[in-house]
Parts: sequence; structure tokens; C-alpha cells
Amino acid sequence: MEHYHMNLNLKVWRQKNNASKGEFKLYRVENISSEMSFLEMFDVLNEQLIRDGEDPVTFDHDCREGICGACSMYINGKPHGPWQANTTCQLHMRAFKDGDTIVVEPWRANAFPVIKDLMVDRSAFDRIIQAGGYISVNTGNAVDGNALPIEKDKADNAFAAAMCIGCGACVAACKNSSAMLFLSAKVSHLALLPQGAPERKTRVMNMVAQMDKEGFGACTNTGACEATCPKEISISNIARLNQEYLMASLTAE
Repeated sequence: MEHYHMNLNLKVWRQKNNASKGEFKLYRVENISSEMSFLEMFDVLNEQLIRDGEDPVTFDHDCREGICGACSMYINGKPHGPWQANTTCQLHMRAFKDGDTIVVEPWRANAFPVIKDLMVDRSAFDRIIQAGGYISVNTGNAVDGNALPIEKDKADNAFAAAMCIGCGACVAACKNSSAMLFLSAKVSHLALLPQGAPERKTRVMNMVAQMDKEGFGACTNTGACEATCPKEISISNIARLNQEYLMASLTAE
């Protein structure tokens, strides 16, 4: 793979806090390696801004390994940038070429208020999980993995749904700012397993109620969420969520 360096123009959203008005500011970075990650490029930009006596760009990050889902950036009109099934921290600068202008924005959703610059408050997702995205078990020694026999198809589907990292790209991509793909993944991976059966009905009812309370939009099945999900969560989980919700509604006491 050819290694090269490039000069780039960055059009970055700057916003002091949620109460202030934001705007795009243009920055230029030079001699950027094609093998840098996108966040490493932003580190270079921030070092440059600090040397110039300016406030560095605030952005969320943690593991930088595509696991935590913190690196939420809208890059050139797409959550996490141009690569498929990829988080921002896994995006490398070889996706761009010398002289490119890159537009970087935060997630745009009422349920994800801007904290500062590119960082948004995604605690709405945490509150949805707290409403029912768990199973109640006695703590103690770890249970043997084969203690409960589970059909392979169900185990595989549950694992695929559990891969959701809660980054919020589905919300950012959706024209309605819907959180249905995130919620359906969390409901599905527990509904498919026997450990999730005791709280199956209350879980889906409570989590859907919390999602609506947080102000996320409705799902209109455009598929934009699945197309931009870095973990390729399937919208078939949304169908399962609707089924779980209907069954719980019909049998509610």
C-alpha cells in the first residue's frame, strides 16, 4: 500500500455549549500521513491550535479501537465517514487525497444535545438501557457457558445484535432521528436468550416508553440506520422489536 502525505482543509463545527450558537470554522493541516487515523489527524490539528493560542476542538473518544462507540463524528455528510462498517477512530487518512476539504459535524438530534464542538450528550441511550436493557441475576461465581443449551441460530443472532456499541450513528443517519435500531438490538439480544425471558415483557414496554420520553423520532423504515451502522446491525431487529412490543402489549395485565 502506497504511503503518502497530504495537505487538507478542515471545515469543523465549533460551538461553545448547547446554549450558544455554533458555526463552521476553516482550518488547514499540512503533511498529514495517509496512515494516520482520523482522530490522530485531529490530534495534530489540536496541537496546532494550542500552539497558536486557540481553543482546541473538543471531540469524544476513548478506546480508539472501534469498540466503545465514543468517536461520534459526521464526516462529509456521513456518520463515521466514507468507509463501510467503520468507526471514526478506524477511519484512516488514506480515505482522502491531497487538497481535500473535509466537513466535520457533531450528531444532529434533539435527543443528543451538543456539549461542545463535536461532542454530544448521549446519556439518553444510557437511560434507555437503565429502563430495562439488562437481566436480573444473582451475582457470584461465573456460570458455565454451556449450562443452558441454546440453539445456534438464536445464539448467532443474539451475538450479532449484541455487537451494537451504542455510538448513535443510526440516530444521526435517520431523517427522523429514530433510535429504533439501537433499541431493537438491545431488546433482541436478550429476547433471543433464555436468560432474558423472565423480564421479556416489561423490558420492551419500559425501554420503548423511555425512548419516546427522550424525544427520539419514529421509524419509517428507510434503512439509513443499517447502511451507516459501524457494526452492521440488521433492521430485521426492528421487526423483532415490533413483534416483542405487540406481544407484550396484548398480554399486559
